Amino acid sequence: MSTEHDTEQDRARNSARDSAQGTEQDSGHRTDGSGAIRVVIADDERLVRMGLRVVIDAEPDLSVVGEASDGAEVVPLVRELRPDVVLMDVRMPGIDGIRATEQLVGGMAEPPRILVVTTFEHDDHVYDALRAGAAGFLLKRARAEEMVQAVRLVARGDSLLFPAAVRELALRHGAGGRREAAPNRGPIGRLTEREGQVLRLMATGLNNGEIARQLVVSQETVKTHVGSVLAKLGARDRTQAVIAAYESGFVLPG
Repeated sequence: MSTEHDTEQDRARNSARDSAQGTEQDSGHRTDGSGAIRVVIADDERLVRMGLRVVIDAEPDLSVVGEASDGAEVVPLVRELRPDVVLMDVRMPGIDGIRATEQLVGGMAEPPRILVVTTFEHDDHVYDALRAGAAGFLLKRARAEEMVQAVRLVARGDSLLFPAAVRELALRHGAGGRREAAPNRGPIGRLTEREGQVLRLMATGLNNGEIARQLVVSQETVKTHVGSVLAKLGARDRTQAVIAAYESGFVLPG
Protein backbone atom coordinates (compact mmCIF):
# COMPACT_ATOMS: atom_id res chain seq x y z
CA MET A 1 0.00 0.00 0.00
CA SER A 2 1.03 3.59 -0.56
CA THR A 3 2.14 5.88 2.23
CA GLU A 4 -1.04 7.93 1.82
CA HIS A 5 -3.23 4.87 2.14
CA ASP A 6 -1.27 3.68 5.18
CA THR A 7 -1.89 7.07 6.79
CA GLU A 8 -5.61 6.70 6.24
CA GLN A 9 -5.55 3.22 7.73
CA ASP A 10 -3.83 4.73 10.77
CA ARG A 11 -6.61 7.29 11.01
CA ALA A 12 -9.18 4.50 10.86
CA ARG A 13 -7.46 2.76 13.75
CA ASN A 14 -7.37 6.02 15.72
CA SER A 15 -11.05 6.57 14.97
CA ALA A 16 -11.85 3.15 16.38
CA ARG A 17 -10.01 4.11 19.56
CA ASP A 18 -11.78 7.45 19.88
CA SER A 19 -15.18 5.97 19.07
CA ALA A 20 -14.91 3.91 22.24
CA GLN A 21 -15.14 7.26 24.04
CA GLY A 22 -18.29 8.23 22.14
CA THR A 23 -19.37 8.78 18.55
CA GLU A 24 -21.89 11.04 16.85
CA GLN A 25 -24.64 8.56 17.49
CA ASP A 26 -24.85 6.03 20.32
CA SER A 27 -26.32 3.33 18.11
CA GLY A 28 -25.49 0.31 20.24
CA HIS A 29 -25.06 -2.81 18.14
CA ARG A 30 -27.27 -5.87 18.46
CA THR A 31 -25.44 -8.91 19.73
CA ASP A 32 -26.09 -12.58 20.25
CA GLY A 33 -26.02 -14.13 23.69
CA SER A 34 -22.21 -14.04 23.75
CA GLY A 35 -22.09 -10.30 23.16
CA ALA A 36 -20.28 -10.74 19.84
CA ILE A 37 -20.82 -8.37 16.93
CA ARG A 38 -22.94 -10.25 14.39
CA VAL A 39 -21.73 -10.16 10.78
CA VAL A 40 -23.26 -11.25 7.45
CA ILE A 41 -20.96 -11.69 4.44
CA ALA A 42 -22.33 -11.04 0.94
CA ASP A 43 -20.00 -11.93 -1.94
CA ASP A 44 -20.49 -14.04 -5.05
CA GLU A 45 -17.04 -15.64 -4.71
CA ARG A 46 -17.07 -18.58 -2.33
CA LEU A 47 -13.34 -18.34 -1.59
CA VAL A 48 -13.69 -14.69 -0.62
CA ARG A 49 -16.54 -15.54 1.75
CA MET A 50 -14.49 -18.35 3.26
CA GLY A 51 -11.48 -16.09 3.78
CA LEU A 52 -13.54 -13.36 5.42
CA ARG A 53 -15.27 -15.89 7.67
CA VAL A 54 -11.96 -17.32 8.86
CA VAL A 55 -10.62 -13.85 9.70
CA ILE A 56 -13.78 -12.69 11.49
CA ASP A 57 -14.58 -15.86 13.40
CA ALA A 58 -11.03 -15.91 14.76
CA GLU A 59 -11.92 -12.87 16.89
CA PRO A 60 -13.74 -13.50 20.20
CA ASP A 61 -15.92 -10.39 19.83
CA LEU A 62 -16.99 -11.06 16.21
CA SER A 63 -19.22 -13.77 14.77
CA VAL A 64 -20.30 -14.57 11.19
CA VAL A 65 -23.99 -15.48 11.40
CA GLY A 66 -24.75 -15.86 7.69
CA GLU A 67 -23.49 -15.73 4.11
CA ALA A 68 -25.10 -14.69 0.80
CA SER A 69 -23.84 -15.06 -2.76
CA ASP A 70 -25.82 -12.17 -4.25
CA GLY A 71 -27.90 -9.15 -3.32
CA ALA A 72 -31.19 -10.97 -3.76
CA GLU A 73 -30.16 -13.39 -1.02
CA VAL A 74 -28.68 -10.86 1.38
CA VAL A 75 -31.79 -8.70 1.86
CA PRO A 76 -34.09 -11.44 3.25
CA LEU A 77 -31.15 -12.96 5.13
CA VAL A 78 -30.45 -9.68 6.91
CA ARG A 79 -34.12 -9.24 7.77
CA GLU A 80 -34.12 -12.70 9.31
CA LEU A 81 -30.80 -12.64 11.15
CA ARG A 82 -30.60 -8.95 12.16
CA PRO A 83 -26.78 -8.65 12.00
CA ASP A 84 -24.90 -5.60 13.19
CA VAL A 85 -22.65 -5.37 10.13
CA VAL A 86 -22.91 -6.55 6.52
CA LEU A 87 -19.74 -6.98 4.47
CA MET A 88 -21.15 -6.19 1.02
CA ASP A 89 -19.48 -6.85 -2.32
CA VAL A 90 -20.65 -4.24 -4.84
CA ARG A 91 -20.37 -6.43 -7.92
CA MET A 92 -22.71 -9.42 -7.60
CA PRO A 93 -25.15 -11.16 -9.97
CA GLY A 94 -28.88 -10.63 -9.62
CA ILE A 95 -29.12 -7.62 -7.32
CA ASP A 96 -25.78 -5.87 -6.92
CA GLY A 97 -24.43 -4.50 -3.67
CA ILE A 98 -25.60 -0.96 -4.41
CA ARG A 99 -29.26 -1.92 -4.81
CA ALA A 100 -29.05 -4.26 -1.85
CA THR A 101 -27.65 -1.43 0.26
CA GLU A 102 -30.47 0.87 -0.85
CA GLN A 103 -33.08 -1.75 0.04
CA LEU A 104 -31.60 -2.40 3.47
CA VAL A 105 -31.03 1.24 4.43
CA GLY A 106 -34.34 2.43 3.01
CA GLY A 107 -36.49 -0.53 4.01
CA MET A 108 -35.51 -1.28 7.62
CA ALA A 109 -36.23 0.75 10.73
CA GLU A 110 -32.86 -0.29 12.17
CA PRO A 111 -30.66 -1.34 9.25
CA PRO A 112 -27.27 -2.91 9.86
CA ARG A 113 -24.11 -0.97 9.21
CA ILE A 114 -22.89 -1.79 5.72
CA LEU A 115 -19.22 -2.04 4.88
CA VAL A 116 -18.50 -2.31 1.16
CA VAL A 117 -15.82 -4.85 0.28
CA THR A 118 -14.11 -3.97 -2.97
CA THR A 119 -11.03 -4.70 -5.07
CA PHE A 120 -10.51 -1.12 -6.26
CA GLU A 121 -10.98 1.91 -4.02
CA HIS A 122 -11.56 4.21 -6.99
CA ASP A 123 -14.40 2.12 -8.43
CA ASP A 124 -17.46 4.26 -9.23
CA HIS A 125 -19.59 1.52 -7.69
CA VAL A 126 -17.99 2.27 -4.33
CA TYR A 127 -19.12 5.88 -4.51
CA ASP A 128 -22.65 4.81 -5.47
CA ALA A 129 -22.74 2.42 -2.52
CA LEU A 130 -21.60 5.16 -0.15
CA ARG A 131 -24.32 7.43 -1.47
CA ALA A 132 -26.82 4.62 -0.98
CA GLY A 133 -25.98 4.46 2.72
CA ALA A 134 -22.89 2.32 3.22
CA ALA A 135 -20.81 3.40 6.22
CA GLY A 136 -17.53 2.95 4.37
CA PHE A 137 -15.49 0.56 2.31
CA LEU A 138 -12.81 -2.04 2.84
CA LEU A 139 -10.28 -3.29 0.30
CA LYS A 140 -10.18 -7.03 -0.27
CA ARG A 141 -6.40 -6.87 -0.05
CA ALA A 142 -6.54 -5.33 3.43
CA ARG A 143 -4.70 -7.08 6.23
CA ALA A 144 -6.67 -9.25 8.65
CA GLU A 145 -6.22 -6.80 11.52
CA GLU A 146 -7.50 -3.96 9.33
CA MET A 147 -10.59 -5.97 8.41
CA VAL A 148 -11.60 -6.78 11.97
CA GLN A 149 -10.87 -3.23 13.13
CA ALA A 150 -13.08 -1.89 10.34
CA VAL A 151 -15.95 -4.16 11.41
CA ARG A 152 -15.61 -3.01 15.02
CA LEU A 153 -15.45 0.62 13.94
CA VAL A 154 -18.66 0.65 11.93
CA ALA A 155 -20.48 -1.53 14.49
CA ARG A 156 -19.85 1.20 17.05
CA GLY A 157 -21.68 3.67 14.84
CA ASP A 158 -18.69 5.42 13.28
CA SER A 159 -17.77 5.65 9.61
CA LEU A 160 -14.75 4.39 7.71
CA LEU A 161 -13.49 7.05 5.32
CA PHE A 162 -10.48 7.16 3.02
CA PRO A 163 -10.40 10.84 2.01
CA ALA A 164 -8.04 10.51 -0.95
CA ALA A 165 -10.24 7.90 -2.58
CA VAL A 166 -13.45 9.81 -1.85
CA ARG A 167 -11.93 13.01 -3.24
CA GLU A 168 -10.97 11.29 -6.47
CA LEU A 169 -14.42 9.75 -6.82
CA ALA A 170 -16.02 13.14 -6.09
CA LEU A 171 -14.15 14.62 -9.05
CA ARG A 172 -16.29 12.42 -11.29
CA HIS A 173 -19.59 12.89 -9.49
CA GLY A 174 -21.86 15.75 -8.56
CA ALA A 175 -21.41 19.48 -8.32
CA GLY A 176 -18.38 19.23 -6.06
CA GLY A 177 -16.39 17.71 -8.90
CA ARG A 178 -17.59 20.34 -11.41
CA ARG A 179 -17.05 23.26 -9.01
CA GLU A 180 -20.42 24.72 -10.04
CA ALA A 181 -22.31 24.41 -6.78
CA ALA A 182 -23.83 27.10 -4.58
CA PRO A 183 -22.49 25.85 -1.24
CA ASN A 184 -24.34 28.41 0.87
CA ARG A 185 -27.76 27.23 -0.28
CA GLY A 186 -29.84 24.38 1.05
CA PRO A 187 -28.92 22.43 4.20
CA ILE A 188 -25.22 23.38 3.96
CA GLY A 189 -26.20 27.02 4.28
CA ARG A 190 -27.74 26.35 7.69
CA LEU A 191 -24.44 25.30 9.23
CA THR A 192 -22.77 27.67 11.66
CA GLU A 193 -19.19 28.75 11.02
CA ARG A 194 -17.91 26.25 13.60
CA GLU A 195 -20.03 23.43 12.17
CA GLY A 196 -18.62 24.23 8.75
CA GLN A 197 -15.10 23.94 10.14
CA VAL A 198 -15.95 20.58 11.67
CA LEU A 199 -17.43 19.32 8.39
CA ARG A 200 -14.33 20.32 6.44
CA LEU A 201 -12.13 18.49 8.94
CA MET A 202 -14.42 15.45 8.76
CA ALA A 203 -13.90 15.47 5.00
CA THR A 204 -10.16 15.11 5.52
CA GLY A 205 -10.77 11.90 7.47
CA LEU A 206 -10.12 13.24 10.97
CA ASN A 207 -11.92 11.55 13.84
CA ASN A 208 -13.50 13.39 16.78
CA GLY A 209 -10.34 13.34 18.87
CA GLU A 210 -8.21 14.71 16.04
CA ILE A 211 -10.77 17.41 15.27
CA ALA A 212 -10.85 18.38 18.95
CA ARG A 213 -7.07 18.78 19.00
CA GLN A 214 -7.14 20.78 15.77
CA LEU A 215 -9.81 23.20 17.05
CA VAL A 216 -8.54 23.18 20.67
CA VAL A 217 -11.89 22.11 22.10
CA SER A 218 -13.14 19.05 23.96
CA GLN A 219 -14.17 15.81 22.25
CA GLU A 220 -17.65 16.25 23.74
CA THR A 221 -17.92 19.64 22.02
CA VAL A 222 -16.88 18.10 18.71
CA LYS A 223 -19.38 15.29 19.17
CA THR A 224 -22.11 17.89 19.68
CA HIS A 225 -21.09 19.76 16.52
CA VAL A 226 -20.92 16.55 14.48
CA GLY A 227 -24.40 15.58 15.65
CA SER A 228 -25.70 19.01 14.66
CA VAL A 229 -24.06 18.74 11.22
CA LEU A 230 -25.66 15.35 10.61
CA ALA A 231 -29.06 16.60 11.73
CA LYS A 232 -28.96 19.72 9.55
CA LEU A 233 -27.80 17.80 6.49
CA GLY A 234 -30.21 14.93 7.06
CA ALA A 235 -27.19 12.62 6.96
CA ARG A 236 -27.24 9.16 8.52
CA ASP A 237 -23.54 9.24 9.37
CA ARG A 238 -20.22 10.95 8.65
CA THR A 239 -19.90 9.31 5.25
CA GLN A 240 -23.19 10.79 4.06
CA ALA A 241 -22.24 14.21 5.44
CA VAL A 242 -18.87 14.20 3.66
CA ILE A 243 -20.46 13.18 0.36
CA ALA A 244 -22.98 16.02 0.77
CA ALA A 245 -20.08 18.41 1.41
CA TYR A 246 -18.36 17.39 -1.82
CA GLU A 247 -21.48 17.30 -3.97
CA SER A 248 -22.63 20.74 -2.80
CA GLY A 249 -19.23 22.28 -3.53
CA PHE A 250 -18.77 23.16 0.15
CA VAL A 251 -15.60 21.06 0.11
CA LEU A 252 -13.72 20.97 -3.18
CA PRO A 253 -11.79 17.86 -4.25
CA GLY A 254 -8.10 18.14 -4.91
